[in-house]
Amino acid sequence: MSLFAGIDAGTQSLKVVVYDPAARTLVATVSEPLDLMSGDDGHREQHAADWVAAMQACFGRIDPAARARIVALAVSGQQHGFVPVDADGEVLAPAKLWCDTSTTAQCAQIMDAVGGSTATIALAGNPILAGYTASKLPWTKAHRPEAYAQLATILLPHDYLNFVLTGQRFCEWGDASGTGWLDVRTRTWSKDLLRATDPDRDLADCLPPIVAPDALFDIDPATATQLGLPATAKVAVGGGDNMMAAIGTGCVEEGRLAMSLGTSGTLFAYSDVPVVDPDGAWAAFCSSTGGWLPLICTMNCTVATEQVAKAFGFSTREGDAHLHATPAGADGLVMLPFLNGERTPDLPQGKGVLAGMDATNMTPAHVYRAAMEGATYSLKYGFDAFVRAGMRFERIVLTGGGSNSAAWRQLVADVFGLPVDVPAQSEGAAFGAALQALWALDKTQGSEASIAEVARAHVAVDPSLSTTPDASRAPAYAAAYARFLQHLDAVTPLQRG
Repeated sequence: MSLFAGIDAGTQSLKVVVYDPAARTLVATVSEPLDLMSGDDGHREQHAADWVAAMQACFGRIDPAARARIVALAVSGQQHGFVPVDADGEVLAPAKLWCDTSTTAQCAQIMDAVGGSTATIALAGNPILAGYTASKLPWTKAHRPEAYAQLATILLPHDYLNFVLTGQRFCEWGDASGTGWLDVRTRTWSKDLLRATDPDRDLADCLPPIVAPDALFDIDPATATQLGLPATAKVAVGGGDNMMAAIGTGCVEEGRLAMSLGTSGTLFAYSDVPVVDPDGAWAAFCSSTGGWLPLICTMNCTVATEQVAKAFGFSTREGDAHLHATPAGADGLVMLPFLNGERTPDLPQGKGVLAGMDATNMTPAHVYRAAMEGATYSLKYGFDAFVRAGMRFERIVLTGGGSNSAAWRQLVADVFGLPVDVPAQSEGAAFGAALQALWALDKTQGSEASIAEVARAHVAVDPSLSTTPDASRAPAYAAAYARFLQHLDAVTPLQRG
C-alpha cells in the first residue's frame, strides 16, 4: 500500500509524481508552471519561493488518500543554480540558474587563477563553464555585495527544496559535480578552485556536507502538514535532474545511453569509473547512485522549437505535421539554435543563426524543422565526442518533453543511426527521484537490491513508442549535419568575439 513521490523542479515547471511500486503504476502526475526572469545581459533567474509555492500547489492537487500513503519522497532539481542562504535559512537573492550566461567572464577568471582550463580539468575533472555554480559566486560578490556578505550556505535548487522539506542543509555527489568545485575523481571539494573563486574567504565553510546516495532524512513536521504528508515520511537525497533522469530511464549501469529533450538537451551514460576528457568535451559528473555520469549538455533544445512555433503562431502540438510536410535537411535551411548561448559547443555568448534561406524554404514548416534538426545536431556534436573516446552504444533511451513527438523520435533514430526507446513513465527525472526514494527506504528495511536492480524491475519501455532508423533518410541527414558543422565552424570565431 506504500507510495513514493518524486518532485522535479525544472526551469519551466515543477512536477510531482506519485508511484505505486506494487501496481507498477503512477497514481498521480501534477505540475505547476514557473516564471523565468531574463535580461539582455544573459541573466536567467527564479525566486526560490516560487518553487516552494509550486510544490505546495502540486501536492494540494493530489488526492489526500494518496498523500496519506506516501512513505518516502525525493527531489530532482535543475542543476547548477545558486541559492544563497543566510544563517537563519532565509534566501538572500533570486536564484541564478543553469542557463544564466551573465557570469561568463567570471568563469575565465576562476580558471586563469589556477592556470587555465587544462589545469582546472586536472584539479577537478571539469572546466568552469557558463552556468556552473562557481562563476555565480564572484558575480554575486560584485553585483549583490550585501547578499554575499550575509551568505552562510551555498545551496543548489534541489538542495534548497531538501532544506525546506527537512530543515537540514546537505548535498550529494551528482548535483555537486555541477558546481565546478567538486573533484569528481575523489568526490571531494577542490580547495584550489574554492580559493580561486574567492581568495578572501573560505567558501568551504559555506558548502553543506555531502551525504551518501542512500541517505534518508525525516521530513520537517510543519512541512509535512503543509503538504498533507504523513509526519513519518522520509526524504531521500535526490539529485540533479539529469542524475534522477538516469535512474528514471534505467541508465544506471554501463552500456546505456540516455537522451533528454527538454528546455536543455542532454546525453548521458553511466560508468563505474570516472570518465574525464582532458579537453573538457563533456561534463565528467558523478552519478547520484555511487558511480559516474559523463554528460553532454546543450542549452537550447525544446526552447528552440517552442520559440519558432510561438513566432509563427502555431502550437508545438502541430509540430509533427510540419516535420512530415518537409524533407530531411529542410531543403538546405540550417539553424544554429543558440538562443540562450550554448554549452555544447562551448559558445556562452552565442546567438541563434538561420542560414541557407531561399524562396523555397522560407516557410514556417521549414523553420520549425530547422529548429528541431539544429537542436538534434547539437546533441550529435556531443555524441561524436563520446564515440571518439571509444564509447559504444546499441540503443538510445529518450525522455523529456520532446520524446512525446513521434517525428522527433524518428529524427533522433535517423540522425544517430540507433534504435530509440521511450520509457513508459514519461517524467523521467521525477520518476527517477521516486525510485531513488524507494531504493533508499527498502535498504533501511533490509533489502540488498542495487539501484540497477530496482531500475530493471520498475523502468519499462513503451513498445508502441520505439523507433528504428530509416536508412533511406540517412544520406540526407548526413549532408544536413555536415552543413550544420560548416556553419558552426564559420560563426564560432564571431561568437567567441
